[in-house]
Amino acid sequence: MGTRGEGKVRGRLWPLIMDLRSHYPRSVREKLAGYVHLARMIDKCQATLAGTHGDYIYPCPLDNRLLEFAGITAEQFTEAVGGRSDQAVAESFRKTAKPRSADEIEQWNEMMLTRGPDTEEKWAYFKKQRDAIDPSRTDITSWADLLDLDEKRPVPKRTAIPIGEP
Repeated sequence: MGTRGEGKVRGRLWPLIMDLRSHYPRSVREKLAGYVHLARMIDKCQATLAGTHGDYIYPCPLDNRLLEFAGITAEQFTEAVGGRSDQAVAESFRKTAKPRSADEIEQWNEMMLTRGPDTEEKWAYFKKQRDAIDPSRTDITSWADLLDLDEKRPVPKRTAIPIGEP
């Protein structure tokens, strides 16, 4: 739902400002340069740089997981994002990231999309958030699904609860 594309400012093309006070960032599920979460992280970083991040946090724990996997610091990523298009950031990310095989990236993507809380405290927080959004969705057990549910994206119902929820 975030504002995408480019606009002309003083004769130069700049990505339009991502205003997370009125729009959601892209879904964790959206891939860019082969990585899930990268597009969302760009949205949050752009909004943070513009001061329009609202309640969103950059870098958050999910951002840090991607940055760690890529071997890039938040400072390096923030510098790469500063006013650049998605394609320019994606190209910089590909060049800077630790070399990984397509299989490694896909395994990491799957982990990011299915990962749920890993401690009792995090499960308690997760359940509280999930139940505040939709208490009937006890099938939601991953952070990616919870974010999509919270941001009003369709999340398919699961017939079985994945292993891992206490």
